[in-house]
Amino acid sequence: GTLRTHEGLIIRSDSASSGRSHDSAHITPYHGEGGTTSQEDTDKGDGTSPTDMRPLLESPSGDKSTPETSPNRQIGSLTWRMLDRGTAKDLLAEDEDMDKKKYLSNRAYFVAKEILTTERTYIKDLEVITVWFRKAVVKESVLPPTLMSLLFSNLDPIYEFHSTFLKEIEHRLGLWEGRTNANLKGDYQRVGDILLKTMKDLELYCQYLDKHEQILVELEENTRKSKKFEHVYKDFEQQKVCYLPLNTFLLKPAQRLMHYQLILKCLLEYYSTEHRDYKDCAQAAEILNPITARVTQKINNLENYQKLTELQRDLLGVYNLVDNGRELVREGCLLKLSRKGFQQRMIFLFSDMLLYTSRGVTSTNQFKVHGKLPLKGAVIQVLSPTDDSQKDKTISNTFTISSDDRKLALAASCDSELNKWLEDLNAAINFCNSRDINTSDTVMVENANRTLKSDKSSDSVDTSETQEESEDDKQTSTIDKVSYHRSNTTMHVCWHRNTSVGRKDNLVALQNQLSGYLLRKFKNSNGWQKLWVVFTNFCLFFYKTYQDDYPLASLPLLGYNVSLPADSDDINKDHVFKLQFKTHVYFFRAESEYTFNRWLEVIRSATETT
Repeated sequence: GTLRTHEGLIIRSDSASSGRSHDSAHITPYHGEGGTTSQEDTDKGDGTSPTDMRPLLESPSGDKSTPETSPNRQIGSLTWRMLDRGTAKDLLAEDEDMDKKKYLSNRAYFVAKEILTTERTYIKDLEVITVWFRKAVVKESVLPPTLMSLLFSNLDPIYEFHSTFLKEIEHRLGLWEGRTNANLKGDYQRVGDILLKTMKDLELYCQYLDKHEQILVELEENTRKSKKFEHVYKDFEQQKVCYLPLNTFLLKPAQRLMHYQLILKCLLEYYSTEHRDYKDCAQAAEILNPITARVTQKINNLENYQKLTELQRDLLGVYNLVDNGRELVREGCLLKLSRKGFQQRMIFLFSDMLLYTSRGVTSTNQFKVHGKLPLKGAVIQVLSPTDDSQKDKTISNTFTISSDDRKLALAASCDSELNKWLEDLNAAINFCNSRDINTSDTVMVENANRTLKSDKSSDSVDTSETQEESEDDKQTSTIDKVSYHRSNTTMHVCWHRNTSVGRKDNLVALQNQLSGYLLRKFKNSNGWQKLWVVFTNFCLFFYKTYQDDYPLASLPLLGYNVSLPADSDDINKDHVFKLQFKTHVYFFRAESEYTFNRWLEVIRSATETT
């Protein structure tokens, strides 16, 4: 269970071997630029962990066997144990490549396999609500019967439907891979018929999406009305199985529809119109496309609502943040001029105001709101390095924003970050100026009794903050102050990586979900480790197998660069991509060109923010 820093990964220890149990899903915070790691998954130089991480030979139906028991392998148990583990894994990978040649001749197989791998993750995500959260609220009897019915009567049918759908996909991939003679006829080397059948049953989704906003609103209202439910809700978000904010899982059904649309598009682009699978795929797309068009705008609004409610719970000292007309435009790290000079601050830019915060010294390391600045009538001025009004000549990329007789001096980490903030700030200010009302007045900041009035010149930069840290801040421990935090949430990653994320980035992230087995190699190791990897919410989550209920580790990707290995990396394998943040380097190996390109595509959506 010992936690220590290792190459930017956040890894949670199960601690079973130490005799201690972990009832919490708490991911320990970053230390410096990297994360924390347990001994359970620390690379030893040969690509394996201290525990037995021999790769399981897996069929699409989920059957697994070790190299000793597999009927399709000729490696004896004694020989296997004598082999270097990394070498053995490479041999198995090459062996599997040879076995698959007969059915890996077309791209459609890997598109179908993506349906299978992502469906397995989708089922696990649905279980977070339908199984684990249900168990938590039933045990404490904290959810009103009407909300229980509203939530589970709409989600349970979707979960049951996809449990059956998953079995059909697993069976079809087994036939496609030729474990019967059906592949000789080619009758089962297609997936459009199954997708078409699924699209015809989308009424379940329509019912859920119609109730989606109501579910989110009533959950939020109940956390405000019932301290007991608030406690259960927040305690559940600390559990290992809840690896994302809880209401994020409620968006998964809508995201799944968008992924099916992507899958059908890939198949239709690959197939000729004469292909036997083309007609079914085209009909399925014809049914799905009007629904996803309707879902896209709806999910954009719901994602924004989800972000606002999440911030309302996570930020200390701010109230009434959730408003129908308010959007989160950008969140990220900037330097703010204070009495002590430029200090790191976490900035939240909304469509009507700007909040500036710092990470507190409480045990939860939450962000405490220091003040707000209305955007209506605000003016921005970019300062040059030689500007006399710029107090610290060593700080570049500095600008001021003035509003209501207040002026803040802020500095970005680089030119590109400065341009992102300026673009979004100007757009938000123009939007506010076009409206008759100032919605930022509804937001209350705790103890906001210190303001800069006309006794100071409008040219003077405000270095005060509405909340100074006090001993009370350091001793905050009540449930009202939110007794948890996550190290891989966007705000914490932006804080440690000194970057930002915009509204457009969040919308792109909604459409990019992927999962499947990858081989991972550390910079200084010799072998490859097989892991089940899930990409979602700007982050990679690592599991031993797809059957695990919670991840062993997570790797937030904001700030990372994705590329092909350089010659100096000495990676003599196909389908390998490289992830790097400063000195932290990882290599990942996919099983095919299609899978490799898909991983590059989704990871770039997280690393190349706009």
